[in-house]
Amino acid sequence: MTKIWKETGFVAKDGWVIETDEVKAGEGETPIYALDAFLASAAETNEGGFGVLVAPADDVRKLEPYLDRIALIAIAFPAFSDGRGFSHAALLRERLDYQGELRAVGDVLIDQVPLMLRTGFDSFAVTNETALKRLDEHCLMGVAQQYQPTARSSKTAAGFSWRRIGSTGA
Repeated sequence: MTKIWKETGFVAKDGWVIETDEVKAGEGETPIYALDAFLASAAETNEGGFGVLVAPADDVRKLEPYLDRIALIAIAFPAFSDGRGFSHAALLRERLDYQGELRAVGDVLIDQVPLMLRTGFDSFAVTNETALKRLDEHCLMGVAQQYQPTARSSKTAAGFSWRRIGSTGA
């Protein structure tokens, strides 16, 4: 069972649905389109409020002309060992200045959540039982030492502009 988690806790009702050939958004739901499907439909309309699914091999720079029309970008993590989603998030937040919601979907583990928050993720589609339990218990560990700036500023900085040392735990 997938639950959506944000820093404020689990979301009771989330209307976003990743569309596939088998799954379509129903009444009161908003579709999340695969990148290519989104690009095809974005060229045909000036509407906004879109949701887009970015796969690890996708080029997020293709979204740049449409970022002001995208409400949510879901970044896929097909396996915990595939870190390309972190690069997608950093590129979207830091270079392309995307201001909408970034959601991690797929194999989201509890150990990765603090790092995902640092790179700019706002929400998480969590299926892992351990992660669900730890998030429900508000047991999210922080990253004690940070050696590079990220999309989310650290609370304290000491000595070097590139080294951040401080408490980020919950």
